[in-house]
Amino acid sequence: MSFFKVEEKANVIHLILNRGDKYNALHVDMLSEFADVVKRVSEMPGQIVILSGEGPGFCAGGDLAMMKETGDEKKYHQVMNDIEAIVKTLYTLPKLVISAVHGSAVGLGLSIALASDYVMAEADASVSMNFIGIGLAPDGGGHFWLEQRLGTHQAKQFAWNGQQLSAKEAYDVKLIDLVVQGNVREVAEQLAMEWSHRPVQSMVATKNIYHQHGLELLERYLAEERENQWQLRNSHDHQEGVQAFLEKRKPSFRGN
Repeated sequence: MSFFKVEEKANVIHLILNRGDKYNALHVDMLSEFADVVKRVSEMPGQIVILSGEGPGFCAGGDLAMMKETGDEKKYHQVMNDIEAIVKTLYTLPKLVISAVHGSAVGLGLSIALASDYVMAEADASVSMNFIGIGLAPDGGGHFWLEQRLGTHQAKQFAWNGQQLSAKEAYDVKLIDLVVQGNVREVAEQLAMEWSHRPVQSMVATKNIYHQHGLELLERYLAEERENQWQLRNSHDHQEGVQAFLEKRKPSFRGN
C-alpha cells in the first residue's frame, strides 16, 4: 500500500499524505516511504510543492502504535533517521514548499508542516505541539521551527502548555502565514500558480541563502531531540501519558 500520492501539474507538485482513515498518523512504514517520496520529489522538475493530507485532517502526528514498535533502540534510530531526512529535505529543497493544513496538525505533523516555506490553514483547522501530553518533548525539528516563528520564550510556553490553537490564533502569533476561507488545497494551488508567474529561481535563491546557514542549527536541534526523546520514552510520565491516552482519561504525572 502506498501512503502518499504525488501529482504533478505544470510547475506544481502535490505531495499528499494518503492515510486519511487514520488522520494521516505516521507509523514506521509510512515514515520510511515519506523519506523516499520527498527525495523523489526533490528530483522532479516542478518548482513549487504543495504538502497536504487526505481525509478529515492534515496529520495527527506519530501513531501511538509506533511507540511500541520503536522500543528497540535500533528501530528507534531508524525511525529518527527517516524523520530527520524528511524535515531536512523539505527545509533544503531547491523548490518552494507550501503546507496546506485542514482539520488538525498535531505533534510531528505540525513539525513537518512548519518545515515548509509557507503554511496556510483552513479557518476551522487547529494546530498543536502536544508532545507534553504523553510526557515527551517536540521532535522532527519542532524546537527549531517554533523558535524560528515564535522566538525562544514563546516557543517554550507553546511546547510546555501543549495548547491547541485555532487557525486564527496560530496566525495571530505568526505560527502560520494565512487563514483560508474555503478549501485550503485549492487556495494553495492558486498561490502556487501565482508564484509560477514570478521569477521563482530568485525566490529559491533567497530560501537557499537563509536555509544553508540555518541547516547546521537545525541539525543540532535534531540530534538533541533524538537523544532526549530516547531518554524521555523510558520515563514514568511517558508511560503514564500513553496509557492515559489509550484509556481516555487525564494522566497522573509525577515528574519522573
